[in-house]
Amino acid sequence: MQDIIGIDISKDQLDTYRLSDRQHAVFDNDKTGFKALLKWIGSAGELRLVYEPTGPYHRGMEDALAKAEHALVKVNPRQARRFAEATGTQAKTDRVDAMLLARMGLALDLPSRPVRGEMMNDLRELHVARLALVKERTAASNRASAAQNNVLKRQSKARLAFIERQLSELEEAITGLIAADPNLSARR
Repeated sequence: MQDIIGIDISKDQLDTYRLSDRQHAVFDNDKTGFKALLKWIGSAGELRLVYEPTGPYHRGMEDALAKAEHALVKVNPRQARRFAEATGTQAKTDRVDAMLLARMGLALDLPSRPVRGEMMNDLRELHVARLALVKERTAASNRASAAQNNVLKRQSKARLAFIERQLSELEEAITGLIAADPNLSARR
């Protein structure tokens, strides 16, 4: 039988719950914690680890577990919340969340998927930063066109020039990553 472990991820720690023995454990969300988690998991046979991504905080754990060749199931947070509501679970603690993720993995027989590589994570991070700068450029441009004061006009112009330089850097980095990957460069 396949064992399932639910993992609730926060900035500092990983709360885990193993269905087979109903054991709960907490690990630091760092390299030492990942090693301890792998030791706790042991050499169990068929195993699936169910977690929901939390900003950048899941990436280190995801990489460590993928390198150990464990089946990882990344759950959409909205889907996890709906599962909790459907099961009537009211308490919202990290321990309960880990248990719910494990139960969800069992009840819904969620499939594992390959982990996105470091290059794709970098590309995504650069893309998100670029989108934020584009929004910032729009806001700065709107402020610049409304400015009446000469100091504010000068500052707005300098700010827009700075944003443009940063956008150029990001676009250059994105283009470089895409060019370095044969699969991505073939899509262009």
